[in-house]
Amino acid sequence: MTTTAGPAKQGGSLEQRLARLRAEFDRSFADPPRSEVAGYDDLLAIRAGGVRYALRLTQAAGLFPDRPVTRLPGPLPALLGVAGFRGSIVPVYALAAVFGTGGTPAVSDRNGDVPRWLVLAAGVPPVALAFEELDGHLRVPRDGLVEEAAGHGPHGCLRGIVPLPGGARPIVDVPAVRAAVQTAVGRVAAPPHTPEDR
Repeated sequence: MTTTAGPAKQGGSLEQRLARLRAEFDRSFADPPRSEVAGYDDLLAIRAGGVRYALRLTQAAGLFPDRPVTRLPGPLPALLGVAGFRGSIVPVYALAAVFGTGGTPAVSDRNGDVPRWLVLAAGVPPVALAFEELDGHLRVPRDGLVEEAAGHGPHGCLRGIVPLPGGARPIVDVPAVRAAVQTAVGRVAAPPHTPEDR
């Protein structure tokens, strides 16, 4: 198993590591398929609510550090607010809060700041997921992943496992996270039932 970038805390400045990750991310979409990477999957190693996860790059449309988030009041505790991405206003949800592992998202770290990393989910409707730490980029042989036909974990949002020397990481299924958020929004938006409705 190979990794193209080590943990985010090792080697070079944060700006250099971020530039390298951006270049690798962009190249994964721009480069034509090559035989040496055809049998590999690219993932981000992340931490949300103190738990280690992996996230498939094919399910992400962008990775952004320290993006300003305009807070919004509302009944969904996972909703941090909205942020601008490529001319669009997108709701931002704390991944740990969606999973039920992060406490109150608005005070998710010692300084009361929102999680510093945002991943813009690929697909529609647009949604961004916030998490606290980026551990690095992983390029893993496809046959080294433990694939699962159905989701597990909170709201069925985890699908598959990537075994790594430092311990296995469950793989976040971004479309399932989007579906869980939409379900929660639908529950909040639904009018309460009254006896007259029956």
